[in-house]
Amino acid sequence: MTPPTSAGATSSGGWLALSAAAIALVAGSAGYFLAHLQKPPAPAAGAATSDARKPLYWYDPMVPAQHFDKPGKSPFMDMQLVPRYADEAGGGPAAGVKIDPGTVQNLGVRLANVQRGDFAQSLDATGVLDFNQRDVAVVQPRAAGFVQRVYARAPGDLVRAGAPIADLLVPTWGGAQAEFLAVQKTGDTALLSAARQRLRLLGMPDSLIDQVAQTGRAHTVVTVTTPVGGVIQTLDVRQGMTVNMGQNLAQVTGLATVWLNAAVPEAQAGQVRAGQGARAELAAFPGEAFVGKVTAVLPTAQADSRTLTVRVELPNRDGRLKPGMFATVHIAGATRPALSVPSEAVIRTGARALVMLAEPGGRFQPVEVQVGREAGDRSEILAGLAEGDKVVASGQFLIDSEASLAGLQVRPIAGGAAQ
Repeated sequence: MTPPTSAGATSSGGWLALSAAAIALVAGSAGYFLAHLQKPPAPAAGAATSDARKPLYWYDPMVPAQHFDKPGKSPFMDMQLVPRYADEAGGGPAAGVKIDPGTVQNLGVRLANVQRGDFAQSLDATGVLDFNQRDVAVVQPRAAGFVQRVYARAPGDLVRAGAPIADLLVPTWGGAQAEFLAVQKTGDTALLSAARQRLRLLGMPDSLIDQVAQTGRAHTVVTVTTPVGGVIQTLDVRQGMTVNMGQNLAQVTGLATVWLNAAVPEAQAGQVRAGQGARAELAAFPGEAFVGKVTAVLPTAQADSRTLTVRVELPNRDGRLKPGMFATVHIAGATRPALSVPSEAVIRTGARALVMLAEPGGRFQPVEVQVGREAGDRSEILAGLAEGDKVVASGQFLIDSEASLAGLQVRPIAGGAAQ
């Protein structure tokens, strides 16, 4: 006899069956969708085959020059080897290192064009103002005598042209002047002319001779004056001393012009020529420029500083330029058409100069260049680039590091010439 089954037992068994069926259905659905999610999408028509992403070799980013034919652990570092794919290899149309545009923006990379234009070179140097040694006058007596008076002069004093230095008593002039007055009374023109010439030969100035002729008496005291205005460098005359003909009484240097002796590095001295324009700036006169020109490049180099002295002559009409002042001089060079890039774009390694050339597709290629002159914030490019190329002007050191890690070869100068 079959035992009776309660209603509660029947209901419990039905729910268990339904639960098992639901679990089986969910598991089947999940497996179906998981299988479809893991399945790679079918390649689109015209897309590159998987061979385009086939690794050419594997390398250690810290030793990019060493290549391996299979993946694994680096023998140099405790890290896995990195694959290098065909579309990442240097050379060909896809040369250079490729950087994601978002990364480029985050790095603050700034590009600049290679431009052609008039390139004016300027050279900046420092120097010291000095006296113009060509504007020097030596004051000497024309006859021997005695110093009767000095005019309270001292070395360093500023004097004008014709300023008196000392009064000299010349006894030997008395007899010659008496003879001249005697001849003047005769009225003989020829004898009078000969007597006047004799006084000139004795060292008397024409002004003194005229004074003797007008007053009719001898004048044996003469005032020695300076022929030029400027500063007294030396003064060797004192009251009561005896002086000889041709003895140096004073030396006066003019201040109408001054010299600026600028120290130019030996490597840049070849860019300076006599006659070039120059502009000087002094801390004593901020915002004011003094214009002159190069008069000479001295032939001797300073052994300790390896510099040559460039002499610039500056006008000093108002006398504000004082010898001994420091100045900065800007020497303008010749202007000629040339290719140029911002100076900050050039990477100088010591052995050569490089720039990071921006290529289509977000790629960057290190390029060797030959750098010429510099003017302001731009550098002349003699070879290695062409007009219209784009170079990295900011952030190039980070890209250069990435290119070095990728083992990229630098494009030599022969790969592109300035045109």
